[in-house]
Amino acid sequence: MTGEHQTLALLLFSAFVAVTLGITTWVSRNRRGSAEEFYAGGRLFSPMENGFAIAGDYMSAASFLGVTGLIALFGYDGLLYVVGFLVAWLVVLFLVAELVRNCGRFTLADVVAARMRERPVRIAAGTSSVTVSVLYLVAQMVGAGSLVALLLGGTSDAARAWTVIGVGALMVIYVSLGGMRATTWIQIVKAVLLLGGTIALTALVLMRFHGDLNRLLLTAAERSGHGAAFLAPGLKYGGDWTARFDFISLGLALVLGTAGLPHILSRFYTVPTARAARRSVVWAVGLIGGFYLMTIVLGFGAAAVLGPDAVRGSNAAGNTAVPLLALDLGGGAGSTGGTVLFAIVAAVAFATILAVVAGITLASSASVAHDLYASLRRRDGKPRSEVAVARVAAVGVGVVAIALGLLARDLNVAFLVGLAFAVAASANLPVLLYSLFWRGFTTRGAVWAVYGGLVPAVVLVVLSPVVSGSPDSLFPGIDLQCFPLQNPGLVSIPLGFLAGWLGTVTSTEVPDEAKHAETEVRSLTGAGAA
Repeated sequence: MTGEHQTLALLLFSAFVAVTLGITTWVSRNRRGSAEEFYAGGRLFSPMENGFAIAGDYMSAASFLGVTGLIALFGYDGLLYVVGFLVAWLVVLFLVAELVRNCGRFTLADVVAARMRERPVRIAAGTSSVTVSVLYLVAQMVGAGSLVALLLGGTSDAARAWTVIGVGALMVIYVSLGGMRATTWIQIVKAVLLLGGTIALTALVLMRFHGDLNRLLLTAAERSGHGAAFLAPGLKYGGDWTARFDFISLGLALVLGTAGLPHILSRFYTVPTARAARRSVVWAVGLIGGFYLMTIVLGFGAAAVLGPDAVRGSNAAGNTAVPLLALDLGGGAGSTGGTVLFAIVAAVAFATILAVVAGITLASSASVAHDLYASLRRRDGKPRSEVAVARVAAVGVGVVAIALGLLARDLNVAFLVGLAFAVAASANLPVLLYSLFWRGFTTRGAVWAVYGGLVPAVVLVVLSPVVSGSPDSLFPGIDLQCFPLQNPGLVSIPLGFLAGWLGTVTSTEVPDEAKHAETEVRSLTGAGAA
């Protein structure tokens, strides 16, 4: 890229970082320092504000960069990610949002531990939440590295590495100083910027084809080199039965995983009532639905305007399709319009990454402090403040995410998020649903449900083509592959539910009917909710 691109985009990056750091500093001076303030922002956000924040949390680099890249490369099969990401919100709206808001205080473990023995349940749920959060963070780090490598005009490993480190440092600052309130406002600002940028790009793509969607699709198919197959199922997931099972596995993970994502669940605690939580989801579904409809246009637009070869030539996984599309729509390399539009889109994508990593880091640090530390610390001696532990945990989570982000820098960000969704659906969703709806559920069932989904999901990823055994793996030089699917959801999600059932029916513990009745009344009415 030219020096003009670099300068303007870096100026816009800097402006967003300055604004968000200003928000963080202002919030840090006006907070009470309580756990409720740090984890839930004092529960003072309106449904509309929280809806925008949820949308900002959910519309990640995987959506803006990864999904559009997959559509540009694989057409219809890339579009399947959009369907999975959006349909998942029906599960959240009808089964999770209101009940979780009524039953918990800050984390997933609060919901489960309400009627179980706290220590084993909190340790299990906290471990699972941190694992999911780190996997999700890696995807955002990879997106940041791809974006800035493009901006700096090359594939410099050093540039990518320093970008990942810089994003990690910023997210630690946001979380440590501002907590949930600062993170929420950063996500609201980011959601507005992202939706504005996406609307502008979608309008430009449609103008390029005079509003004719049919012409857009036919041009994309023609330039793809695959013809009509580009607009039909099977280009990526239809080659053989392994690919088809991989698609089923991915679909299960995307549809069921959202309801188990720690950073999404924690957003329901930032509003004052369960009704507000439900209205927040309605706002979020509207915003997210509109956004994903536009990413379909952008994905096929990138295929039609640029061609898959150009997209793949910049980044093999397709992560830079949207910035390259913006450059072309603005007038091409060297033009003022192209320079400005490219810089704006790159800055919006960078803002997207920063906001999402802040939300995920906050959720994982809350799990470490509120669940793991509170359960594992020695009872003698003076305990450290939960908020202080959460700040330290944010640093630790940041370091781990940076290290893994550097390792996975050549994988597609939407694909990486699919892995995080699979682990969330395998480990968190079974224990959450059983706790809310099964009267006879026991502590052993809860612990087995978490580990029975978490361990197989992680082990199957390690033994899959993602980690080794193929040229595109994390470690192409070794071969540990013995599981053929890239996404473990098809196996690990049923195992999570099965383990929870098996643990419960083999347990000698007598379920506490009174606690279940209390939880049921509280979840449905909100009586006694925090």
